[in-house]
Amino acid sequence: MNRHGIMNDIRLVMKMKRIVLAACGMVTLCVPVMAQERIYRCGNEYTNTVSLAQAKGCKLVEGGNVTVVQGARPKASATKSASAAGSTTGGARVDAADQKSRDSDARLILQSELTKAEARQTELLKDYNNGEPEKRGDEMRNHQKYLDRVAELKASLARNESDLAGIRRELGRLPANGSSQY
Repeated sequence: MNRHGIMNDIRLVMKMKRIVLAACGMVTLCVPVMAQERIYRCGNEYTNTVSLAQAKGCKLVEGGNVTVVQGARPKASATKSASAAGSTTGGARVDAADQKSRDSDARLILQSELTKAEARQTELLKDYNNGEPEKRGDEMRNHQKYLDRVAELKASLARNESDLAGIRRELGRLPANGSSQY
């Protein structure tokens, strides 16, 4: 074979390679279009039936592909037996003295938590100093650090105030000393 023949063979191989690559590229571009139909969302359900979607007033889902996985439902006999078991153990009456003791313990715990939260609130208010806490050494040069600490103190105050309100609410739900609702 001469040099001219080898060059023609190389050109032919390169041309065939370009044609194959172009064909693969065309197939790759067409596959996603064929793989996914239009999907409609009807509340928590999805459908690709246009007539059903129009009848229910469903919305077209745009964007990526949709994958729906059906969950397994529990057997009816298992749920009935579980609810029956819960009713026998969960509904058992507690002795009035035991209940009074539990209420008293709960009240003591809540009172203790309330005292701690009130002390924390006092400390936070002192540190916050009406929105102008004293600057620390490292905050003299970096004002943003100071602003961040002020914001954190303000958030801590709000959180602690919410905690206080929750503890007071729980204390209000407990029966008064000496009486029981059971």
